[in-house]
Amino acid sequence: MKYALIGCGRISPNHIAAAKANNLEFVGICDINPENMHDKILKFELDPIHTYTDYKHMLEAEKPELVAVCTESGKHAQIALDCIDAGCNVIIEKPIALSLKDADEIIRRAKENGVKVCANHQNRFNKSIQKIRDAVDKGRFGRMFYGTAHIRWCRDWNYYSRADWRGTWEQDGGALMNQCIHNTDLLRWMMGDEIDTVMGMTDKLNHDYIEAEDLGIALIKFKNGSYGILEGTTDIYPKNLEETLYLFGEKGTVKAGGTSVNRIEEWRFSDQLDDSEEVIAQFNENPPNVYGFGHTPLYKDVIDAIKNDREPYVTAEDGRRALELVLAVYKSAAEGQPVKLPLKDCSTMDFVGRFGERKVMR
Repeated sequence: MKYALIGCGRISPNHIAAAKANNLEFVGICDINPENMHDKILKFELDPIHTYTDYKHMLEAEKPELVAVCTESGKHAQIALDCIDAGCNVIIEKPIALSLKDADEIIRRAKENGVKVCANHQNRFNKSIQKIRDAVDKGRFGRMFYGTAHIRWCRDWNYYSRADWRGTWEQDGGALMNQCIHNTDLLRWMMGDEIDTVMGMTDKLNHDYIEAEDLGIALIKFKNGSYGILEGTTDIYPKNLEETLYLFGEKGTVKAGGTSVNRIEEWRFSDQLDDSEEVIAQFNENPPNVYGFGHTPLYKDVIDAIKNDREPYVTAEDGRRALELVLAVYKSAAEGQPVKLPLKDCSTMDFVGRFGERKVMR
Protein backbone atom coordinates (compact mmCIF):
# COMPACT_ATOMS: atom_id res chain seq x y z
CA MET A 1 0.00 0.00 0.00
CA LYS A 2 1.51 3.31 -1.11
CA TYR A 3 1.93 5.72 1.80
CA ALA A 4 2.93 9.38 2.09
CA LEU A 5 3.53 11.72 5.02
CA ILE A 6 2.68 15.42 5.10
CA GLY A 7 4.41 17.31 7.91
CA CYS A 8 7.69 16.31 9.57
CA GLY A 9 7.41 17.96 12.96
CA ARG A 10 7.32 16.73 16.55
CA ILE A 11 4.86 13.83 16.07
CA SER A 12 6.09 12.61 12.68
CA PRO A 13 8.58 10.03 14.03
CA ASN A 14 5.69 8.07 15.56
CA HIS A 15 3.93 7.99 12.19
CA ILE A 16 7.05 6.99 10.31
CA ALA A 17 7.80 4.20 12.77
CA ALA A 18 4.20 2.97 12.56
CA ALA A 19 4.25 3.03 8.74
CA LYS A 20 7.48 1.05 8.65
CA ALA A 21 6.24 -1.44 11.24
CA ASN A 22 3.19 -2.09 9.06
CA ASN A 23 5.27 -2.55 5.89
CA LEU A 24 3.76 0.37 4.00
CA GLU A 25 5.46 1.46 0.79
CA PHE A 26 6.84 4.92 1.60
CA VAL A 27 6.47 6.80 -1.71
CA GLY A 28 6.73 10.42 -0.59
CA ILE A 29 7.41 12.80 2.26
CA CYS A 30 6.47 16.48 2.37
CA ASP A 31 7.33 19.50 4.50
CA ILE A 32 7.73 23.19 3.73
CA ASN A 33 11.09 22.98 5.55
CA PRO A 34 13.48 20.63 3.68
CA GLU A 35 15.66 20.26 6.78
CA ASN A 36 12.77 18.64 8.65
CA MET A 37 12.41 16.07 5.87
CA HIS A 38 16.09 15.23 5.59
CA ASP A 39 16.38 14.84 9.34
CA LYS A 40 13.65 12.18 9.33
CA ILE A 41 15.01 10.50 6.19
CA LEU A 42 18.40 10.04 7.84
CA LYS A 43 17.01 8.97 11.21
CA PHE A 44 14.67 6.35 9.74
CA GLU A 45 16.82 5.35 6.73
CA LEU A 46 14.09 6.23 4.24
CA ASP A 47 16.44 7.01 1.36
CA PRO A 48 15.75 6.68 -1.53
CA ILE A 49 12.45 8.57 -1.24
CA HIS A 50 10.87 11.43 -3.14
CA THR A 51 10.70 14.69 -1.18
CA TYR A 52 8.26 17.54 -1.73
CA THR A 53 7.63 20.99 -0.34
CA ASP A 54 4.18 21.12 -2.00
CA TYR A 55 1.84 18.34 -0.92
CA LYS A 56 -0.45 18.82 -3.93
CA HIS A 57 2.45 18.02 -6.25
CA MET A 58 3.18 14.92 -4.17
CA LEU A 59 -0.42 13.71 -4.34
CA GLU A 60 -0.46 14.14 -8.12
CA ALA A 61 2.94 12.56 -8.72
CA GLU A 62 2.88 9.67 -6.25
CA LYS A 63 -0.84 8.85 -6.03
CA PRO A 64 -0.58 7.40 -2.50
CA GLU A 65 -3.36 5.18 -1.16
CA LEU A 66 -2.88 6.34 2.43
CA VAL A 67 -1.67 9.73 3.64
CA ALA A 68 -0.92 10.94 7.16
CA VAL A 69 -1.52 14.64 7.85
CA CYS A 70 0.84 15.81 10.61
CA THR A 71 1.07 19.56 10.08
CA GLU A 72 0.03 22.32 12.46
CA SER A 73 -3.59 21.83 13.52
CA GLY A 74 -5.02 24.78 11.60
CA LYS A 75 -3.94 23.22 8.29
CA HIS A 76 -5.32 19.72 8.98
CA ALA A 77 -8.73 20.26 7.41
CA GLN A 78 -7.74 21.76 4.06
CA ILE A 79 -4.91 19.29 3.51
CA ALA A 80 -7.17 16.37 4.44
CA LEU A 81 -9.87 17.59 2.05
CA ASP A 82 -7.32 17.85 -0.79
CA CYS A 83 -6.15 14.30 -0.02
CA ILE A 84 -9.73 13.04 0.02
CA ASP A 85 -10.47 14.72 -3.31
CA ALA A 86 -7.36 13.02 -4.72
CA GLY A 87 -8.84 9.66 -3.72
CA CYS A 88 -6.53 9.07 -0.75
CA ASN A 89 -7.43 7.47 2.54
CA VAL A 90 -6.29 9.72 5.39
CA ILE A 91 -5.01 9.56 8.95
CA ILE A 92 -5.41 13.03 10.46
CA GLU A 93 -3.42 13.98 13.53
CA LYS A 94 -5.49 15.40 16.36
CA PRO A 95 -7.49 17.55 16.33
CA ILE A 96 -9.25 16.57 13.13
CA ALA A 97 -9.96 20.27 12.48
CA LEU A 98 -10.36 23.53 14.39
CA SER A 99 -13.98 24.13 13.37
CA LEU A 100 -17.04 21.91 13.31
CA LYS A 101 -17.82 23.13 9.80
CA ASP A 102 -14.50 21.77 8.55
CA ALA A 103 -14.93 18.50 10.43
CA ASP A 104 -18.38 18.03 8.92
CA GLU A 105 -17.00 18.70 5.45
CA ILE A 106 -14.26 16.09 5.95
CA ILE A 107 -16.89 13.53 6.95
CA ARG A 108 -19.19 14.42 4.06
CA ARG A 109 -16.53 14.45 1.40
CA ALA A 110 -14.93 11.20 2.58
CA LYS A 111 -18.26 9.43 2.12
CA GLU A 112 -18.75 11.11 -1.25
CA ASN A 113 -15.33 9.94 -2.45
CA GLY A 114 -15.50 6.49 -0.84
CA VAL A 115 -12.32 6.81 1.22
CA LYS A 116 -11.53 6.08 4.86
CA VAL A 117 -10.63 8.81 7.34
CA CYS A 118 -9.15 8.07 10.76
CA ALA A 119 -8.77 10.65 13.52
CA ASN A 120 -5.43 9.95 15.16
CA HIS A 121 -6.55 9.31 18.74
CA GLN A 122 -3.96 6.61 19.26
CA ASN A 123 -4.50 6.27 23.02
CA ARG A 124 -7.63 4.25 22.29
CA PHE A 125 -5.20 1.48 21.34
CA ASN A 126 -3.32 1.51 24.66
CA LYS A 127 -3.53 -1.96 26.19
CA SER A 128 -4.84 -0.40 29.39
CA ILE A 129 -7.57 1.51 27.53
CA GLN A 130 -8.55 -1.56 25.50
CA LYS A 131 -8.93 -3.53 28.75
CA ILE A 132 -11.11 -0.79 30.26
CA ARG A 133 -13.21 -0.47 27.12
CA ASP A 134 -13.86 -4.21 27.17
CA ALA A 135 -15.23 -3.85 30.71
CA VAL A 136 -17.46 -0.98 29.56
CA ASP A 137 -18.76 -2.96 26.58
CA LYS A 138 -19.54 -5.95 28.77
CA GLY A 139 -21.48 -3.80 31.25
CA ARG A 140 -19.22 -4.65 34.17
CA PHE A 141 -19.54 -1.14 35.63
CA GLY A 142 -23.32 -1.40 35.84
CA ARG A 143 -24.77 2.07 35.83
CA MET A 144 -22.00 4.57 35.18
CA PHE A 145 -21.99 7.39 37.73
CA TYR A 146 -19.17 9.66 36.59
CA GLY A 147 -15.73 9.79 35.05
CA THR A 148 -12.83 12.22 35.27
CA ALA A 149 -9.97 13.06 32.93
CA HIS A 150 -6.91 14.91 34.23
CA ILE A 151 -4.03 16.10 32.06
CA ARG A 152 -1.36 17.72 34.19
CA TRP A 153 1.55 18.52 31.93
CA CYS A 154 4.29 21.08 31.49
CA ARG A 155 4.82 23.11 28.34
CA ASP A 156 7.28 25.95 28.75
CA TRP A 157 8.73 28.76 26.67
CA ASN A 158 11.15 26.38 24.97
CA TYR A 159 8.22 24.33 23.64
CA TYR A 160 6.21 27.27 22.33
CA SER A 161 9.21 29.13 20.93
CA ARG A 162 10.08 26.25 18.60
CA ALA A 163 6.95 26.83 16.50
CA ASP A 164 5.13 30.16 16.34
CA TRP A 165 1.78 28.51 15.50
CA ARG A 166 1.55 26.87 18.92
CA GLY A 167 -0.96 28.43 21.27
CA THR A 168 -2.60 30.53 18.54
CA TRP A 169 -6.35 30.45 17.89
CA GLU A 170 -5.87 30.22 14.13
CA GLN A 171 -3.51 27.25 14.08
CA ASP A 172 -3.72 25.50 17.43
CA GLY A 173 -5.97 26.51 20.31
CA GLY A 174 -4.79 26.03 23.86
CA ALA A 175 -4.07 23.24 26.32
CA LEU A 176 -7.47 21.58 25.92
CA MET A 177 -7.31 21.47 22.13
CA ASN A 178 -3.69 20.44 21.79
CA GLN A 179 -2.41 18.56 24.83
CA CYS A 180 -5.69 17.38 26.35
CA ILE A 181 -7.83 16.27 23.43
CA HIS A 182 -6.71 12.62 23.64
CA ASN A 183 -8.00 12.16 27.17
CA THR A 184 -11.03 14.29 26.34
CA ASP A 185 -11.78 11.78 23.59
CA LEU A 186 -11.40 8.86 26.01
CA LEU A 187 -13.70 10.40 28.61
CA ARG A 188 -16.48 11.03 26.11
CA TRP A 189 -16.04 7.58 24.53
CA MET A 190 -16.12 5.71 27.82
CA MET A 191 -19.06 7.62 29.29
CA GLY A 192 -21.46 7.06 26.41
CA ASP A 193 -20.56 9.72 23.82
CA GLU A 194 -23.84 11.64 23.86
CA ILE A 195 -23.59 14.87 25.88
CA ASP A 196 -26.40 17.07 27.17
CA THR A 197 -24.65 20.05 28.80
CA VAL A 198 -21.14 21.43 29.29
CA MET A 199 -20.09 24.07 31.82
CA GLY A 200 -16.51 25.24 31.42
CA MET A 201 -13.94 27.71 32.69
CA THR A 202 -10.65 28.53 30.99
CA ASP A 203 -7.80 30.89 31.77
CA LYS A 204 -4.27 31.85 30.79
CA LEU A 205 -2.25 31.84 33.98
CA ASN A 206 1.37 31.31 33.07
CA HIS A 207 1.96 31.75 29.33
CA ASP A 208 1.61 35.38 28.32
CA TYR A 209 3.30 34.61 24.99
CA ILE A 210 0.38 32.47 23.69
CA GLU A 211 -3.15 33.52 22.70
CA ALA A 212 -5.21 30.63 24.07
CA GLU A 213 -5.72 28.98 27.46
CA ASP A 214 -3.19 27.07 29.53
CA LEU A 215 -5.87 25.86 31.98
CA GLY A 216 -9.30 24.42 31.27
CA ILE A 217 -11.83 22.87 33.64
CA ALA A 218 -15.28 21.55 32.74
CA LEU A 219 -18.31 19.77 34.15
CA ILE A 220 -20.14 17.54 31.68
CA LYS A 221 -23.60 16.01 31.90
CA PHE A 222 -24.11 13.06 29.59
CA LYS A 223 -27.49 12.16 28.15
CA ASN A 224 -27.42 8.80 29.93
CA GLY A 225 -27.48 10.59 33.29
CA SER A 226 -23.79 10.23 34.13
CA TYR A 227 -21.33 13.06 34.68
CA GLY A 228 -17.81 13.95 33.65
CA ILE A 229 -15.08 16.20 34.98
CA LEU A 230 -12.34 17.44 32.67
CA GLU A 231 -9.18 19.18 33.88
CA GLY A 232 -6.31 20.07 31.61
CA THR A 233 -3.30 22.31 31.99
CA THR A 234 0.21 22.96 30.73
CA ASP A 235 1.14 24.86 33.90
CA ILE A 236 2.63 22.00 35.94
CA TYR A 237 6.11 22.66 37.36
CA PRO A 238 8.72 21.53 36.45
CA LYS A 239 7.74 18.64 34.10
CA ASN A 240 4.81 16.46 33.05
CA LEU A 241 3.10 14.96 36.07
CA GLU A 242 0.32 12.66 34.86
CA GLU A 243 -2.53 11.89 32.54
CA THR A 244 -5.25 9.98 34.34
CA LEU A 245 -8.69 8.62 33.57
CA TYR A 246 -11.08 7.54 36.34
CA LEU A 247 -14.35 5.69 35.80
CA PHE A 248 -16.79 5.22 38.67
CA GLY A 249 -19.78 2.94 38.26
CA GLU A 250 -22.37 1.12 40.31
CA LYS A 251 -20.31 -2.09 40.25
CA GLY A 252 -16.83 -0.99 39.25
CA THR A 253 -14.01 1.50 39.84
CA VAL A 254 -11.06 1.92 37.49
CA LYS A 255 -8.11 4.28 37.22
CA ALA A 256 -5.72 4.50 34.28
CA GLY A 257 -2.62 6.60 34.88
CA GLY A 258 0.98 7.23 33.95
CA THR A 259 2.07 10.00 31.63
CA SER A 260 -0.36 8.89 28.89
CA VAL A 261 -2.94 6.56 30.51
CA ASN A 262 -0.75 3.55 29.74
CA ARG A 263 -1.09 1.95 33.16
CA ILE A 264 -4.06 0.51 35.02
CA GLU A 265 -3.60 1.61 38.63
CA GLU A 266 -6.98 0.65 40.14
CA TRP A 267 -9.21 -2.24 39.07
CA ARG A 268 -12.18 -3.16 41.24
CA PHE A 269 -15.33 -4.96 40.08
CA SER A 270 -18.08 -6.63 42.07
CA ASP A 271 -18.18 -9.57 39.63
CA GLN A 272 -14.58 -10.50 40.56
CA LEU A 273 -14.04 -12.01 37.13
CA ASP A 274 -10.34 -11.23 37.28
CA ASP A 275 -7.69 -10.65 39.90
CA SER A 276 -7.09 -6.94 40.45
CA GLU A 277 -3.39 -7.29 41.23
CA GLU A 278 -2.81 -9.40 38.13
CA VAL A 279 -4.60 -6.88 35.92
CA ILE A 280 -2.59 -3.99 37.38
CA ALA A 281 0.66 -5.93 36.86
CA GLN A 282 -0.21 -6.99 33.31
CA PHE A 283 -1.48 -3.66 31.98
CA ASN A 284 1.48 -1.51 32.96
CA GLU A 285 3.27 -0.05 29.95
CA ASN A 286 5.99 2.56 30.28
CA PRO A 287 6.31 4.49 27.00
CA PRO A 288 9.32 6.75 26.36
CA ASN A 289 7.10 9.81 25.89
CA VAL A 290 3.50 11.02 26.18
CA TYR A 291 2.64 9.72 22.70
CA GLY A 292 2.59 6.11 23.93
CA PHE A 293 2.61 2.99 21.75
CA GLY A 294 -0.73 3.45 19.98
CA HIS A 295 0.34 4.61 16.52
CA THR A 296 1.43 1.20 15.24
CA PRO A 297 -1.85 -0.61 16.07
CA LEU A 298 -3.82 2.39 14.81
CA TYR A 299 -2.05 2.11 11.45
CA LYS A 300 -2.64 -1.64 11.39
CA ASP A 301 -6.36 -1.05 11.91
CA VAL A 302 -6.60 1.62 9.20
CA ILE A 303 -4.81 -0.61 6.68
CA ASP A 304 -7.21 -3.44 7.47
CA ALA A 305 -10.19 -1.06 7.21
CA ILE A 306 -9.07 0.00 3.72
CA LYS A 307 -8.49 -3.57 2.55
CA ASN A 308 -11.81 -4.85 3.94
CA ASP A 309 -13.89 -1.74 3.21
CA ARG A 310 -14.99 -1.09 6.78
CA GLU A 311 -14.86 1.90 9.07
CA PRO A 312 -11.64 2.44 11.06
CA TYR A 313 -11.74 1.80 14.80
CA VAL A 314 -11.35 5.57 15.30
CA THR A 315 -13.47 7.40 12.75
CA ALA A 316 -13.67 10.99 11.56
CA GLU A 317 -16.93 11.20 13.51
CA ASP A 318 -15.01 10.26 16.66
CA GLY A 319 -12.56 13.05 15.94
CA ARG A 320 -15.46 15.46 15.52
CA ARG A 321 -16.92 14.47 18.91
CA ALA A 322 -13.65 15.22 20.69
CA LEU A 323 -13.38 18.53 18.85
CA GLU A 324 -16.99 19.42 19.70
CA LEU A 325 -16.44 18.84 23.42
CA VAL A 326 -13.36 21.10 23.54
CA LEU A 327 -15.15 23.81 21.59
CA ALA A 328 -18.14 23.50 23.93
CA VAL A 329 -15.83 24.16 26.90
CA TYR A 330 -14.39 27.20 25.10
CA LYS A 331 -17.87 28.49 24.28
CA SER A 332 -19.18 28.00 27.82
CA ALA A 333 -16.14 29.69 29.34
CA ALA A 334 -16.40 32.65 26.96
CA GLU A 335 -20.14 33.11 27.55
CA GLY A 336 -20.09 32.31 31.28
CA GLN A 337 -23.00 29.90 31.05
CA PRO A 338 -23.77 26.23 30.32
CA VAL A 339 -23.77 25.13 26.68
CA LYS A 340 -26.15 22.54 25.26
CA LEU A 341 -24.96 19.98 22.74
CA PRO A 342 -24.94 19.29 19.88
CA LEU A 343 -23.20 22.42 18.65
CA LYS A 344 -24.23 23.48 15.15
CA ASP A 345 -20.98 25.26 14.40
CA CYS A 346 -18.09 26.60 16.41
CA SER A 347 -14.44 27.35 15.75
CA THR A 348 -11.34 28.31 17.69
CA MET A 349 -11.45 31.56 15.70
CA ASP A 350 -14.64 32.48 17.58
CA PHE A 351 -12.44 33.14 20.63
CA VAL A 352 -9.77 35.40 19.18
CA GLY A 353 -8.91 38.08 21.74
CA ARG A 354 -10.39 36.11 24.63
CA PHE A 355 -7.28 36.59 26.78
CA GLY A 356 -5.96 39.77 25.18
CA GLU A 357 -2.82 40.12 23.10
CA ARG A 358 0.08 37.78 23.53
CA LYS A 359 3.53 39.12 24.28
CA VAL A 360 6.21 38.75 21.65
CA MET A 361 8.60 35.87 22.33
CA ARG A 362 12.19 36.87 22.89
